[in-house]
Amino acid sequence: QVQLVESGGGLVQAGGSLRLSCAASGRAFSSYTVAWFRQGPGQEREFVTAINRSGGITHYADSVKGRFTISRDNAKNTVFLQMSSLKPEDTAVYYCAAGSTYTIRLALSSYNYWGQGTQVTVSS
Repeated sequence: QVQLVESGGGLVQAGGSLRLSCAASGRAFSSYTVAWFRQGPGQEREFVTAINRSGGITHYADSVKGRFTISRDNAKNTVFLQMSSLKPEDTAVYYCAAGSTYTIRLALSSYNYWGQGTQVTVSS
């Protein structure tokens, strides 16, 4: 069992930056692939980025590539999402998710554990 808690969301102007954190408790965090998903108003939840167990492999959605960076600190049981050059269309609730897959997966169903989400609002 893994519990995930996101933090770091807020209101930012377009072009600004935010850093989200996902703190985990429970079983060995390093045994999980971790992803960030987001859900905008009236939209389905979508994949943003993911990082494998060791942190050596990452994958990004095309919409955030070059602007977002995912990283993890397994010693601190935390995954980070550095978001830069934010756009109004990045406005969403951002969710951290953990799954016991060996490889990075994009599907929501691949992740067993979810946080409660943190709101990111980008004003134009």
